Amino acid sequence: MVGGGVIGLSAAWRLAQRGDAVTLYDPAPGSGASHVAAGMLAPVTEVHYGEEAVLELNLESARRYPRFVAELERATELTTGYQPSGTIVVARDGDDLAALDRLSSFQRDLGLEVTRLRAGVCRELEPGLAPGIRGGLLVAGDHQVNPRLLVAALLQGCRHAGVRFVAERVTEIPAGDVTVIAAGCWSGDIGGVDISVRPVKGQLLRLRGKAGIERTVRGLDCYIVPRPDGEVVVGATVEERGFDTTVTAGAIYELLRAAVELVPDVAELELAEASAGLRPATADNAPLIERRGDVVIATGHYRNGVLLAPLTADLVAELVA
Repeated sequence: MVGGGVIGLSAAWRLAQRGDAVTLYDPAPGSGASHVAAGMLAPVTEVHYGEEAVLELNLESARRYPRFVAELERATELTTGYQPSGTIVVARDGDDLAALDRLSSFQRDLGLEVTRLRAGVCRELEPGLAPGIRGGLLVAGDHQVNPRLLVAALLQGCRHAGVRFVAERVTEIPAGDVTVIAAGCWSGDIGGVDISVRPVKGQLLRLRGKAGIERTVRGLDCYIVPRPDGEVVVGATVEERGFDTTVTAGAIYELLRAAVELVPDVAELELAEASAGLRPATADNAPLIERRGDVVIATGHYRNGVLLAPLTADLVAELVA
């Protein structure tokens, strides 16, 4: 196994569970995009025009998530922070409202469950929303997980299942056994296999305190994810900047401005962390999960790496078999 993010760890755990001897190579497992991710499990609100094939994968993985985390938590006695909390998508003005109307029509055409809400109902559900909110959508089926807790549990699960960890970066395909490449946006740097994947930078913020919301709140420019432990995640930019992980003042400003417009109490929270990660993206934004001889590839999950972990782990196990 090459790569120890949430995809690589999930696949390694699943393979080791069934009795395979697994060696995982990564200089610092769990320290890449998985460490920065917000953890939204949102196949409905994350749907994008032209990505219907990705939607089907996301929906299937979301269906597997409750069993996946329950199994992992039983095996490790660690929490993953899984919460079936739902999402409310809100409009700040008339233009946002028109965009939400188009989005909800698209979602319904795909057979997805969304509920259109008037402004007053939005504020009844989430009193912390700004008084100027014009309306919104409720997506009860969207859930969330804490990626850092998930990674810690996966590391523990892998160790318990007998996975061997080697703190090295792999640059060439090892000869002999089946190799699984799950190295995110660095997968294309491994010699011996042609993988086309690029990094897409995402900056986000972690705040501390009570934001006055219970669900994930999304606008057109940001999302706000409250956690039971008092952490509030605000994200995220989408930047084609190569392998740059610089945190910029402009991005922090724009994210905070957008979040405060939706939930004013965000302005009173403690700024705990600003970070940037690199999402692995393919040309069509769909994940690359396939076998080529003795190489299994599992990368290119772009915005949905955490969401697609259960399904990808199962698919990798089938491909290895």
